[in-house]
Amino acid sequence: METGWLAGRKGHKIMTTPTLQETTKVWAKIGLLSFGGPAGQIALMHRELVEERNWLTEQQFLNALNFCMLLPGPEAMQLATYAGWKTHGEKGGLIAGLLFVIPGAIVVLALSALYAVFGKVPLVEALFLGIKAAVLAIVLEALLKVSKRAAKTKNFIPIAIAAFIALFFFDVPFPLVIVGAAVIGMIQNNKTSPQAVDTILNITPAQTIFSIVKWLVIWLAPLAALAIFAGSDNFLLAIALFFSKLAVVTFGGAYAVLAYMAQQAVETFGWLTAAEMVDGLGLAETTPGPLILVTEFVGFKAGFNHAGFSGALAASLVVLWVTFAPCFLWIFAGAPYIEKLGTMPRISAALGAITAAVVGVIANLSVWFALHVLFARLDTQNIGPAKFILPDWTSINLIAMSIAILAGLLLIKLHWGLFKTLALCGVLGIAASQLL
Repeated sequence: METGWLAGRKGHKIMTTPTLQETTKVWAKIGLLSFGGPAGQIALMHRELVEERNWLTEQQFLNALNFCMLLPGPEAMQLATYAGWKTHGEKGGLIAGLLFVIPGAIVVLALSALYAVFGKVPLVEALFLGIKAAVLAIVLEALLKVSKRAAKTKNFIPIAIAAFIALFFFDVPFPLVIVGAAVIGMIQNNKTSPQAVDTILNITPAQTIFSIVKWLVIWLAPLAALAIFAGSDNFLLAIALFFSKLAVVTFGGAYAVLAYMAQQAVETFGWLTAAEMVDGLGLAETTPGPLILVTEFVGFKAGFNHAGFSGALAASLVVLWVTFAPCFLWIFAGAPYIEKLGTMPRISAALGAITAAVVGVIANLSVWFALHVLFARLDTQNIGPAKFILPDWTSINLIAMSIAILAGLLLIKLHWGLFKTLALCGVLGIAASQLL
């Protein structure tokens, strides 16, 4: 398995791979600071892995991001897993993927427990308001940089704008946007794309099949054990099966499946109320880790209502397992082929068009995130097939806006570190809540 960057490509210098200890420290840092949903997390990884450490080249990062956008599940966590695999194989991928998820999962578990007992916790909300405001600056910085580098793609601007409009105004299913971009890229490929270069593929079909079978067993064996030893009508098995189904249909990340999950969890299963579902989404949006961790909150509430804290803890662990175990399957099976695919002319053209569409995707998430951070009330109006999200300007949060502007100055102009910036903004959020 190749672990050096650009390994096997003629004419390129093979970069030195960082040690496993170095990567572990960085992934722990990223896991703790990965606020802001997929837009913020992708921005953070780009800053840490491409700009500051050169662990991935720009093209490797974009190729991997394009690939992860095609997969079900949280694309940012899968991108982290790929980056870890790229430097240290499966062990590195496991470390990166787990450290990306575990800090947020612990925070969501703790806050879910507090919520179950006390309801909303104002001090925690104030802390995360400041952090969310800072994430706006991180996302904007990354959007500008990714846009600049993706601009080399043919018809970049029209594809990016079309992707944004399709997602933001027309709720076009995410997979259709990505597939549509890929088709456009392949059609407009006029054989001027780079011809295939000598990229060594150090993996056999048998090894790929073994990897798929191994991770299928890891994913599904606990479910089989639940069915055998606890019975087919067991509460935990019902949770495991429901969230396993979500794990394989969540193309486009958590946003694409939230409505379905909320409807099933609230109306069909009665695991929690609609108001609690909204609170859970807000909690997941303001904590580190993938937004899909909202499933952990849902599992916790379902388990708590069914069997108290012991049931809540068991349900949370089951949900985490069936949500993230499939992600390792997708990445470890597909990772060895990502760079090879990027050297094939038609595939390269398709990936380039997807890169342009990804800019529109990130812009869509960024605007959505900004509206929900800066305004307390939003109104949705439909004009024909188009949907418009209109902010109530009287509900603008001037504290959040001020903190976001400050974070932008600190990060972009003064080049502060992420941890120091997020910590300061969190403290400012708490201070503002106490003074006003």
